Amino acid sequence: QVQLVESGGGLVQAGGSLRLSCAQSRRTFSSYVMAWFRQVPGKEREFVAAISWGGGRTSYADSVKGRFTISRDLAKNTGYLQMNSLKPEDTAVYYCNTVQSAWSDYQPRADFGFWGQGTQVTVSS
Repeated sequence: QVQLVESGGGLVQAGGSLRLSCAQSRRTFSSYVMAWFRQVPGKEREFVAAISWGGGRTSYADSVKGRFTISRDLAKNTGYLQMNSLKPEDTAVYYCNTVQSAWSDYQPRADFGFWGQGTQVTVSS
């Protein structure tokens, strides 16, 4: 079992920035990918970004490319999502996720792996 705790959400004006954190209860090993998803009421949870265990590989949804940056600090068992140039359409509950998968095999799935409780991000226009 891996427990995940997100933090860093809040209310920000359009064009602003937030950094989300995801603290893991224990260290995971080289076969674990960390990802961020988001969800708005009435819609399915959607993929935002993912990072390989070592941090050398990343993947982003087209809607956030160039604005969001995913990273992780293995020594702290913590992942991050830096969100810049935020837009009102980025408003959602953001969830941290980790799955046991080689990077080459990774496919974002909203129904798999370990999840945090979510943190609300609200972007006002």
